Amino acid sequence: MIRIAGTILLFLALGSGPVAADSYCRVPLADWQPREALQRKLEAEGWTVEMIRAHDGCYRVHAVNAAGERLQGRFDPATLAMVGRRGEGRGRDHRHGDDDHD
Repeated sequence: MIRIAGTILLFLALGSGPVAADSYCRVPLADWQPREALQRKLEAEGWTVEMIRAHDGCYRVHAVNAAGERLQGRFDPATLAMVGRRGEGRGRDHRHGDDDHD
């Protein structure tokens, strides 16, 4: 009986880990602002937006900033605040300290 309980706990722990690790933004879809709002915000800050898509519950942006640097950013879809960023030549997500995989 103890062995079965231990196995169940192990499966529960392993089953919930990857979901929690990959969820940077936890916003209900009804609270998301439109992509166009994020694009307008970034363009006002001097970014040239190449792509916006949903990824891991966040908006994921590929853009070029005013200095000509290629950037990848993660944005909270409700507040449009940046929650992670990678720049050209940088291989790590500066908020989470891990490699960013698509």
